[in-house]
Amino acid sequence: MSDSGVISITPKDAWQLLQDNPKAVLIDTRSEMEYLFIGHSKGAIHIPWIDEPDWKINPRFAADVRKVMLGGVVYDPEDSQIDAVPVLLICRSGRRSLEAGKVLIQDGFTKVYNVIEGFEGSLDAEHHRSTLGGWRFHGLPWEQC
Repeated sequence: MSDSGVISITPKDAWQLLQDNPKAVLIDTRSEMEYLFIGHSKGAIHIPWIDEPDWKINPRFAADVRKVMLGGVVYDPEDSQIDAVPVLLICRSGRRSLEAGKVLIQDGFTKVYNVIEGFEGSLDAEHHRSTLGGWRFHGLPWEQC
């Protein structure tokens, strides 16, 4: 766990957590274009942290995650159980999802995980992704539109 309260997790461990805990939710925080055209983890729910056209942080991010967690039902602040459900966040390389995770921690979520290599991993010497790490690199299930 980091100082922020967000728990770092590898792509393989994230996949295993999702298999072991059917209540766990995987949120893809990338832009809509990345999610649709580059591909995304199978079963991931798309809630962008930063998206076009203005590329500003989504001020409703925590509320949007709560809606997903509650199936669209209005959140009851007296019910803290939903905040203990594991929320796994993934982006391209693990940076945006970490920032998004910090916001969820500040909003009361207690089990927030950041997929540290992201979907595509870091750039290699040739400036390519998915060659050094990431969800796709590890052969985990993904799909593309």
